Amino acid sequence: MTTTSATATVVGGVDTHKHTHYAAAIDVQGRLLGHQEFPANDAGYHSLLAWLRSHGEIEAIGVESTGSFGATLTRALTATGERVVEVNRPNRVARRMDGKSDRLDAEQIARAVLGHTATATPKAKSGIVEVIRTLRVTRTSAVKARTQAFNTLWGVMIGAPSPLRDELVVLTKKTLVNRCLGLRPETGDLITLAEDPDRLLMAGVKVSLRDLARRWKALDDEVKTLNQQIEKLVRSAAPELVELHGVGIEIAGQFLVTVGDNTDRIRSEAAFAKLCGVAPQPASSGRTSGRHRLSRGGDRAANSALYIVTIVRMRHHQPTRDYVARRTAEGLSKREIIRCLKRYIAREIYSNLPKPSAARPDLADAA
Repeated sequence: MTTTSATATVVGGVDTHKHTHYAAAIDVQGRLLGHQEFPANDAGYHSLLAWLRSHGEIEAIGVESTGSFGATLTRALTATGERVVEVNRPNRVARRMDGKSDRLDAEQIARAVLGHTATATPKAKSGIVEVIRTLRVTRTSAVKARTQAFNTLWGVMIGAPSPLRDELVVLTKKTLVNRCLGLRPETGDLITLAEDPDRLLMAGVKVSLRDLARRWKALDDEVKTLNQQIEKLVRSAAPELVELHGVGIEIAGQFLVTVGDNTDRIRSEAAFAKLCGVAPQPASSGRTSGRHRLSRGGDRAANSALYIVTIVRMRHHQPTRDYVARRTAEGLSKREIIRCLKRYIAREIYSNLPKPSAARPDLADAA
């Protein structure tokens, strides 16, 4: 649907879904210029952009869910030079008053951009950090599956017939898996053993233990391979970051994923601290002024990474230990000291993040 000709400065809004995206266009006075649905594929992205440009010069385009359904659209729009703004969710007040539909959501996304209530630059998701993110997601899934496989193996072993259980229950984890890999159950159809319940049970348990051990071993090899790939990429993307005390490959990878490929979207160390949830939040009201509380927002995985670095330094970094002793003598609690340290470490992490010009090294060099 289109209501005006191409004479306005346009602000776009896109409500993203799995198969379709719904776009709305408004002018800088907030008047609705049109709205239309497009397929969520390359042809649809080009059509959506052409439709927005048909209304006039585009100032910015708000996109919802830039990390999931809107990720590919965001890359396509950014590649054409358009300014894309990340919009987390439509205006809830407007939704209660006017109802919900794709058209209304797209319009509210555009109005959030126009009113500057949405200003965040989305992650580029097109460089080495995006590769690190996908590999870390894959590894996390493999680690969970590996843990589940061993827990299942352990449960089967605990309920095994006594001769086999007594042999296996005293073994350590790796030795247990290797021993189960070497089990040789009776070959053939288990049904043929039905006349001898003891032989049938032993054969069935051995088959289960062997197959679970094979599964665990395959997942363990997968995790090790992913660890090697992630380490090469992280060291290539942020060599200065991994040299900081207490910052290993896993922690550095988390900070890179939190910031994204386009590190310039985080414009100051204070913004990075807020993104990580370590910036104190104002909590003043009425006659109470100057009060602050801890932030409960931000990227909780990055906040957890900062906490780990803090604890490591409190135990093994002498300057940090001296700081803790001094602040303790001043009357601060351990919790308050950790909060101060997390804020300081966030500043140090930000200064060692890869700069925009160095944020996208050649993947061939990291392989």
